[in-house]
Parts: sequence; C-alpha cells; structure tokens
Amino acid sequence: MTSEQITNTGSVMANHGSIQTPAQTQLRQDGSSNGGPSGRKRDLRWRPAMLHPASLRVLLPWLTSIIGIASALCLVIAWFPSTVWNTPIVSSDAPAHYYFIRRLLDEGLGAALHLWPHNSFYPPLFHVCAYFVIKIAALFGVQCSIYAAFNITWIIASGVIFPSGMLVLCRYFLQRWNRGNPILRISQASSTPESSSVSESSNVSNQQVSSAVNRQYNATFDATFVLQNLIGLFVPVLAVSSVCHPYGLLNAGPLIAFGFATSLLPFLIAATLRLFDAIAAREHIVKWLVITAVAGVVCLVAHPRIAFTYALILVPFIVLRLPWKLILGAFIAMCVGAVAFVALMLTSFKSDRWANPASWFHSHQPSKNLWESISFCFTDGLDGFPAILFALLLIAGTVAAFVCAFRRAAVRSSDSLSATVSTVAPAFSADADALASDADALVSDAAVSLVSASDPPTASCSDAADVSLSAPPEPPRPRRNDRLRDMIALTAAFLLVTLVYVCTVTLVGALPNIISSPWYRDENRIMTMLPLVALPLLVIGVNALSECVSVCAASASFVPSASSFSAKNSASSVPSLSSASAVSSVKNVSFASNWIGPIAAFLVIAILAVSAQIVCPSRTAARDAIIAHSSLNQSDPNEQLTEQKITVLRKVMERTGTQATIISDPLNGSMYAETLFNASMLYPIINARTDVPSVPFGKVETAFASGDGQQVLGTVCPLTDAPEYFLTMGDQAQSLQSFPYRAQYDSFHNEELIDAYVDGGTLVKVADYSQYGQGWALYRFGCAD
Repeated sequence: MTSEQITNTGSVMANHGSIQTPAQTQLRQDGSSNGGPSGRKRDLRWRPAMLHPASLRVLLPWLTSIIGIASALCLVIAWFPSTVWNTPIVSSDAPAHYYFIRRLLDEGLGAALHLWPHNSFYPPLFHVCAYFVIKIAALFGVQCSIYAAFNITWIIASGVIFPSGMLVLCRYFLQRWNRGNPILRISQASSTPESSSVSESSNVSNQQVSSAVNRQYNATFDATFVLQNLIGLFVPVLAVSSVCHPYGLLNAGPLIAFGFATSLLPFLIAATLRLFDAIAAREHIVKWLVITAVAGVVCLVAHPRIAFTYALILVPFIVLRLPWKLILGAFIAMCVGAVAFVALMLTSFKSDRWANPASWFHSHQPSKNLWESISFCFTDGLDGFPAILFALLLIAGTVAAFVCAFRRAAVRSSDSLSATVSTVAPAFSADADALASDADALVSDAAVSLVSASDPPTASCSDAADVSLSAPPEPPRPRRNDRLRDMIALTAAFLLVTLVYVCTVTLVGALPNIISSPWYRDENRIMTMLPLVALPLLVIGVNALSECVSVCAASASFVPSASSFSAKNSASSVPSLSSASAVSSVKNVSFASNWIGPIAAFLVIAILAVSAQIVCPSRTAARDAIIAHSSLNQSDPNEQLTEQKITVLRKVMERTGTQATIISDPLNGSMYAETLFNASMLYPIINARTDVPSVPFGKVETAFASGDGQQVLGTVCPLTDAPEYFLTMGDQAQSLQSFPYRAQYDSFHNEELIDAYVDGGTLVKVADYSQYGQGWALYRFGCAD
C-alpha cells in the first residue's frame, strides 16, 4: 500500500452526515449502473441519508427568514398608531405626500413625473405604490382612502421590505465569513481523481478514526449552519427594533420618500457587493451589473438623495475590494456627482451665504453632547438594557472578528500545506518521524477544532477551512483574506456614519456643515444609516464570538495522549494508529463543545431582540408624538387641524364644490381640504415654490399683498373657469413656525387688508364662521362670471 493510498484512506463522501469511502462509493455506483439488486438496496438505504439533510438545509433558511420577517411585520403593525387610518398626520411634509397621491388618482400615472403643484419632479415611487394599493383594493370592491393607502405602503416598506433587505445584507456577510467550511472541502477533496483511487484494502482502523473525525466535522458544520439561520431569524426583528429606522422618519415630517429609499437601500448595497465579488472572480459580471443598475434606479426613483448614504457606506468597500482603475473611476464619478449636486443647490436655492459655510443652517441647534451622540451610534438608538447589551456585543464582537480575521491571515500566509501541518503535528507525538500519511490526514482534518491543549494559541479563532485536506502537488495559490477586508470596510463605514452623525447633532461650524449638508444637516435622515452598518457589524461579531467559544471549548476537550499512536512500524515503514484510543480521543470533542458557541450566541441575540421590544421608550415616544399630531383635540385653536377646522372645511366644500379654486394661507391647515374633501386648493402644500417661473403662486401672493383690487382680480380670476374663493381660518399654526418661507403668506391673514378688499368689492363674504374662530369666513372673488 502506497503512502498516498494510506493518506486518502480516510477520505469521506460527506453528504451531510453520510460517510463512505470512495471505494464503497464506486461499488455502489457500479451496482447501481448495472441495475442489480444490491444497487437498488443501496439506493434505498442511502436516499434518506442524502435527501433529508439536504432538504433541511434548503428549507431551514427559508423557514427562519419567513418567521423573522413575519415577526418584524407584526412588530411594526403593533407599533403603528391607529389614529391615522382615517385622519391625516398633521405635520410639515405630510400634506405634500397626501397631495401627491391625490394627484395621481386625479390625473393618472402620467402625473408621476411632475407631482409638485408647479409641475416639477418629485421622487414618486412611494406615492405610486400607494396609488396601486388603492387601485388593487378597488378591484376587490374595497374603497381605500388616501390615508389608508399611505399607511399600508409605509407598513409594507418598513415591516417587509426593510427587514428583508437587512436579512439579505447580513446573510451576505455571514456567507463570506463562514465560506470554506470543512465539510464542503472534504466533499471537494473526496471528489478528486486522487481520492477516488483508494485501494479497497485500506486499513479498517484508520477508516474508523476518519469517520469519527468527520462525524465531529458534521456536528461542527451543522452548528455553523444552524447559527447562521438563528442569527438570520433575529436580524429582521433587530432591524425594526431601533427608533433610527423606520419609526423616526414617520414622525419627522414625515420624511416618507427618503424613508422608502432607505428601506430599499440594503438590497442595492448587497447587489453592489455581489458585483464586487463578480469583478474579483471575473465571472457573472454582466448579470450583477444589471441587477445593481436596476436596484440603483429603483432607489433613485424612491429618493435621489439616498445616493449620498449609499456612497458613504460603499466607499470603504470600493477602496478595499476593487482594482485601482475601478477605484479611480468610482471616485471620479463621485466627484462629478458632487459637482452636479453643488450646481443644483446653487441654482435652485438663492442665498447670500453660500461662500460662508459657517453660516449655513444658521437656525440649527445641537441636540446632544459628544458622549450622547457617540453612545447613540454604538447602541443603534436603542434604550436601557438593550442599548448596553447591543454596545457590548458590538465592541466585543468587532474585537473577536478582527482577531479571527488576523488569525486566518496568518495561517494563509504559510508557504505551503506542509508548513501548516508541521506546526500542528508535534502536539500529538514527540516523535515526528513516526507519523505516517494516515495520521497526517487525521491531523489536517482536525487542525483547528481538534488542536492539542498544549498549544491553545495555535487554534484560537482560526478557521478549519484554512487547512487543505489533501496535499497539492504544488504550493497553494494565496487567496484574498475576505474576512479581514470585510471587517475593515464595515468598521470604517460605521465610523464614517458616526462621524456624520456627531457632526450633525453635536458640532457646529463650517466643517460640520459641509460634512452633513447632503442630508440637510437633519438628524432624522442621518439616523437611518446606523442600522445599515451597525447590524451587519453586530452579526459578524456575534458569529466570531461563537466561533472563538466553540474552538476554545473543543481545544480544552481534546487532549490526545502519546499512547494513542503505536510506536511500532509496519513493513512499509508506516505507523499504525490505535483505532480505539484515537477514536476515543476524537470523541472527547463532544457534541456540546461544537454547540456551546452557537447556543450562547443564540441566547444572547434572543435576549437582545426580546428585550428591545420590552424596553423601548424612544419608539413609544415617537408613536405618542404621531398620535398627538393626528389628534383633533388641540388646546390651540390655531393649530393645523382641530374639530372646528374640520367642520369649517366640510361646510366650505358643501358650498363651493370640488371644482372651484380656494385660496387660503396653507399654514392655517386649509391645505388638508385637498385630501380630506377633494377640494381644489391653490396651495395644497406648505411650500408651493413661488420662485418657479410660469406658476400662479408667487403672482397671487404679490397681487394680494399689493392692496390693489384690480390687480388682485386680474391675477386671480384667470386661474380657472370655475369660481374662485378666499378662506380665512385664523393665524398660522405654531407647529409650522419652523417653515422658513412662512412670511410669504402673511397677507392672507392680514385682517385690515382683507377688510379693505371687502369694502372695495374685491371680496364678497358668502359664509361667516366666526362661531368657530374669530374672523373665520369664506369670501368669493368679485370676478365677472
């Protein structure tokens, strides 16, 4: 028997727990091809062993994904305020989003390219989805209101799309981290021509030892596989546990379009990273380029400003994973985009402060100190005990992941397989010359998980896949250390997001203004980036901690003695292995040793996910704020919407109908009549943009403020063929005082000016609502109808 034959004696066909020598496999294949009874019997015996575990490995990821996403959806639905299903969210941006959906319903999908009242472009994807919700409901005879369609679209985006995207992104990093599992490499090695030439007269004791080793590897591989799926089970839940996203944006504005783009962004990031993999492997490049392009277009249609978040997170991956020519091209593209953005801002927003960045966002005030802003990032916006646990896991896991990544880099820097084996073999016997090829196979199979307790640092956090199972005829080609690259890139992305967040909520001055300007120096927009980087970093860290715990447990339990190997040499000068002793030593790496890491990781992640749903004051505060905004019982009668204003708006619509144009100060809440009662409001949103040419908004404001009745009628009367009305409902709401252009509507609530127009016949009072509020009334312009 040759040394090569003895070495390959322990090779196995690892079909997920089924172990068989290549000779037995060949015999089974021969019997099966001849159609003999023995072949049929063997097929019947092997089918359960091959199909059942394989089916489990296919079904388990889908099962855990469905459970995790369903749990996330239930959490979002349970959190969602019930008060906004029939009444609008009363906030600054909400009327615009309701108006966009109304315009799509009135004009069809053709209006998607010019949703603004002045017919300019606004990202329409969210509103198009809400439009389809209404149309699909109508097919089943269900009348869905604009507010219900708005809410359903938000729930789907936040409770299904976002957690699904985070699951795809996190599983991508997990697959790269755990790539090269020993069972897979055993299968590859046993399928090579060298392994298939094993003699049928192989030593039985060596087969027993190898089988025991591979049973342990099956258990280790199963533990890794189950851990990935258990982590995947909780990723969707953790994705919707933080107030950062999606809850914060529904309360802030709501920033619906940007939030919708954020929910889609994980898919674009994952597709881009797959494209980087394809470029490195030089295969399937066109496929992933198309997928990435399509995902990019979808995100841009949702909201173009999401490109800044995308670029910020992807920069470290571009630097670490692309060839230098593509890196240069990517940065040139980013510079071109930045120049285009600056040009757009200079042409769209007129200001005399552009040359002085320190004066930008002059009304912005810091909301947190330095410690609060940094701790908010490291806790992913969680509260209390879940925040502390998240931060500890993030920090400890990142350290463990770097240790594991550097350990793999050290192992892969070895010149050849023999150099690696020679560092492990002496731990089993003082006489290195007495080790034969079959013992080498055992050691190389168990190089990591079955290391001697006399040399624990050698096994710490290394990967079993780092050691090949068969000696190649030439030195192995060095491979890129994906673990280390991913950890550096993820950590850098997290630190970049933290920098932007700290600049936004804590620091002041020119540099923080420039850094945070792509997000309007808005804390709510920047918060959404935290889960995109913190959650993958946490998942990788927990996986690395599990790996270290399992390896250390295996190292402590496997203490082979020198007596496990016989000192007697055979005629072929190959030492024989005492099978009973060796198998006993292998079995010392118990089932519990393989599973202690995954079980610990599962418990920690489960505790984090569950406690984040119990201790969540930030999310509760956001929900309470939305409920307060949607309530009609306001102490201030001048707030945007109250019971009195709803009553007045209903009476106005009964008198004017839906075709007449109604002019009113939108900051008094009259703009909600557009979606509440299908009114035709000249100002359906708080910012109708008076600086855009060929629109009536600025002309009407200028004419009304002039005090000239003829100029007013000459401007207002040609607006439509239907009658034109003017509505007064008090002063501007206090909740809209932050609107920077509110002064442009001051003439619409100037009582002296209104009385002068009434005295001159420009306005004719047709309804008095003073019983609801002082000075509230409906007027008709004195046009010659």
